[in-house]
Amino acid sequence: MTKVMFISSMGGHLSELMQLDFDKYDYSIVTEKTDASKAIKEKYDDKAYFLLYGTRRTPIIYFFILLINFFKSLALFIKLKPKVIVTTGTHTAVPMCYIAKIFGSKVIWIETFANENSKTLAGRLVYPIADTFVVQWEEMKKIYPKAKYWGWIY
Repeated sequence: MTKVMFISSMGGHLSELMQLDFDKYDYSIVTEKTDASKAIKEKYDDKAYFLLYGTRRTPIIYFFILLINFFKSLALFIKLKPKVIVTTGTHTAVPMCYIAKIFGSKVIWIETFANENSKTLAGRLVYPIADTFVVQWEEMKKIYPKAKYWGWIY
């Protein structure tokens, strides 16, 4: 069974990610630790891992959270050794995508359903390194020419 890490930030990104079928893989789920993510731990137990929650509304603190999350991501990657990273974004997933590429793993980025006609910052950062970049709106292929349109996750 292929080792796959499913990773995303909390909120809508995680809601999209949770629509995918994990059971076909030797999987792990990584998201941010918040009160809302307790249900993930309860449902997925030893398959669930958490990074620090951060928001760009507090830029100085956010920088340090990103730095800490980079090192936590590196430790998780080394521990879990996934062959594939699947993500719906956003900032929580970007460091893991770059770590995966350094170690030779595949990266599948699913651009958020929320963006129908513009790039996300995280999408712009990962697009050049993604093995498969998926969009959920056909119009987004004009913005990301190498992207695959697979329809909506929902």
